[in-house]
Amino acid sequence: MSCAILFSAAPALAQSGEVNVYSYRETKLVQPLFDAFTKDTGIKVNVVSASSGLEQRIKSEGANSPADVMLTVDIGRIDEAVAAGISQPIKSEVVNSTVPAQYRDPSDNWTGISMRARVIYASKDRVKQEAITYEELADPKWKGKICIRSGQHIYNNALFAAYLAHHGEAKTEEWLRGLKANLAQKPSGGDRETARDVAAGKCDLGIGNTYYWALMMNKDPDKKPWAEATRVVLPTFAGGGTHVNLSGVLLIKNAPNRANGVKLIEWLLSDTAQKLYADANYEYPVRAGTTVNPTIAGYGTLNADKLPIADIAKNRKAASALVDKVGFDN
Repeated sequence: MSCAILFSAAPALAQSGEVNVYSYRETKLVQPLFDAFTKDTGIKVNVVSASSGLEQRIKSEGANSPADVMLTVDIGRIDEAVAAGISQPIKSEVVNSTVPAQYRDPSDNWTGISMRARVIYASKDRVKQEAITYEELADPKWKGKICIRSGQHIYNNALFAAYLAHHGEAKTEEWLRGLKANLAQKPSGGDRETARDVAAGKCDLGIGNTYYWALMMNKDPDKKPWAEATRVVLPTFAGGGTHVNLSGVLLIKNAPNRANGVKLIEWLLSDTAQKLYADANYEYPVRAGTTVNPTIAGYGTLNADKLPIADIAKNRKAASALVDKVGFDN
C-alpha cells in the first residue's frame, strides 16, 4: 500500500486546532478544500492518503489512532469501513438538515458529501437513441455492442445491487445474463478504457461514471478524443431515476479531535465547499441549490433514483454472488 503520510500516528496530536483525515481521495483533488477550511476556521488539516487499506490501518491503530475523519468513495468502501467497526455516529443538525435522508446512513455512521452517476458513454456516430433504461441494456438489440469493466468492481457492484433492490434476485440474474450476452468483449480495464473502446468502434455503448468523461474532456488532452467521440446518456431504471453513488465521510470511533472532525464534515456541506468539490472532482453536490459544474450540467438534468444508498449496501453481497453465478467476468 502506498501512503502519503503527512503526520506521525501519535496520540500527541489530540489537541485543539487540528483535524486528522485519512483519505481515499487523491490529495491534489481535496487539498484545495482543506486549505479553504483552514482559512475559514483556523483548524489545520493533516492528511494520510492511500488507495487501499485505510480501514485496516485504523482498526489496527485502535484507541491510539490519530484519525478523526475518513473520506472515501462509493457505498462499497463506506460499507466496508462501517463493517470494520471504525466509525461512530455523526450527531449533527447541519448534516441532517442539509443532506437528503437517502444519502445518509440511517444510523448516522456516514453521510454523503457529493454524488456521481453510473451512466452510458454512447458513440456519437453509431447511437442515435437519446433515452436508454438500465433494463434495456439486456435487450438483444445491443448484442456485441456494450463494453464494461469487471462486474465485481465496486462501481458495477453498486449498480447491480441497485438493480437487485429494484427487481429482486431472479430478474437481476436474468438481466445480468442478458447484459453479459450483449458484451463486445470480456469485461476489462476501467471507465476511461471503456470510452476508448467506444471511440475505437469496438462497442457502441460503454458503462462509466459521470466524472471520468469530464476529466477526459477537460483535464487529459491524450484522452480528450475518447470523450469527443462519445456523448453521455443519463440512463434510468424503468419507472425510476438514474443510479447514483456517493463520495462519503465517516467520523472515526476514537477520534482525538472529534469536535473538529464534526466541524470539517459540516463545512464540507457548506455552499462554498460543495461548489469547490463539484468543480474540482466533477461530481454532483448533495446540497440543494449548489451550482453543478457546466460540463456535468451539459449531460442533461439528473433525475437521481430515489433508492436509499443504504439499501444498495444491503444488496452488495448478493449482487456479487450473482456476478459469479452467471460468469459475468469470464
